[in-house]
Amino acid sequence: MVPTSRSALEIGPENFFLFGLTTPEVARLWAGSYRPQTRYEEDAELREVIDLIRAGFFSRGDTELFKPLVGNLLLHDPYLVLADFRSYVDCQQEVGRAYADRGLWSRMSILNTARCGKFSSDRTIREYSEEIWHVKPVPIKLLSRDDVKGKFLQ
Repeated sequence: MVPTSRSALEIGPENFFLFGLTTPEVARLWAGSYRPQTRYEEDAELREVIDLIRAGFFSRGDTELFKPLVGNLLLHDPYLVLADFRSYVDCQQEVGRAYADRGLWSRMSILNTARCGKFSSDRTIREYSEEIWHVKPVPIKLLSRDDVKGKFLQ
């Protein structure tokens, strides 16, 4: 239940879970000197996760398989995975609490489903076609049931 910002407004902030840096926070992080290694060093839980990956826990003892991934995360982290880690863990705790409350979870699920209809792919494609791509729909004549039977089932 992590919506895009447009659907979040429609669904209501009390009915979804949001984690991670905001756009301004990302800009500030990149403008400064983001060091993912520092996140690793300062967050014991994150360090434990990275160390399990590095030790081969998820690769049947193969310590080489994820070595490029670990190196990229600790030295570059271009998608700010380590920067978002603590926010993700905290959000998952909120999800767990909400899920444990069956009434709350049902309410949130129903409202998410009911209010996201506005964001259907049909509407989105139509809107993009008109507002962004400036193209018109092409009418397509569909075959009737009789056409199909007459042409294909002889």
